Amino acid sequence: MIDRIAVVTGGESGIGAGCVAGLAAAGADVAVIYHQDKDAGEASAGAVKLLGRKAVAVQADVGSEADVEAAFDRIADAIGIPDILVNSAGLNMSGVPVAKMSLEQWERIVRTDLTGSFLTSRRFVRELEPTGRPGTIVNITSIHASVMRPGGADYDAAKGGQWNLTRTMALETAKLGITVNAIAPGMILTPMNQKALDDPEYRRSLEQNIPLGRAGTPDEIAGLAVFLASPAGAYITGSTITIDGGLSLVLGQGA
Repeated sequence: MIDRIAVVTGGESGIGAGCVAGLAAAGADVAVIYHQDKDAGEASAGAVKLLGRKAVAVQADVGSEADVEAAFDRIADAIGIPDILVNSAGLNMSGVPVAKMSLEQWERIVRTDLTGSFLTSRRFVRELEPTGRPGTIVNITSIHASVMRPGGADYDAAKGGQWNLTRTMALETAKLGITVNAIAPGMILTPMNQKALDDPEYRRSLEQNIPLGRAGTPDEIAGLAVFLASPAGAYITGSTITIDGGLSLVLGQGA
């Protein structure tokens, strides 16, 4: 991936940070878009620089059109026009049933998890197309795009929308040489999931339901993202690949 330039949203922690590290290890320069934790964003970018690659950390709310445009302007100035985009920024479900959910609760999740991917992907394609270079978009969605839960309408709907955004964009950008795919993780060891996993009873029950017997790691998601962005993944587009240790097979059986 020498001379490739990647942007990773939510790159300060969890799956996003894993993707930053994986892409840098494969030889890419990487821009880290973080939301609030500047120290974590700078640390993630700093790890890229330690590998001898260029990096920049940029603050942005991915649900804000103005923030996304400003962030990509800064990235282009700092390390160049990106040809890899990993949309990893996301918020977890509110846990509120639809009948009790406020519009604010709904929009908070959808704005980040779905609109954010739209805004970053739109800017990415608009900027890359005139260069004539091929590129890759990888959207980090979820098994809950297809496996529903009570209290998860906001998150599950947003991730389902992200899944279909992936497929539609794949059709639109194929002629440009830009592939668009999604990764659907199950339970992954990330800060977003840590509170739930800290409950020994919940974790034991979860791991009993996962055929492979454990939660996944950010590095395992990053490995697939790197593959999809590499020449080995060049003939894959419009696909959503599940990484969940088999959990969705079990959950699907009870649906």
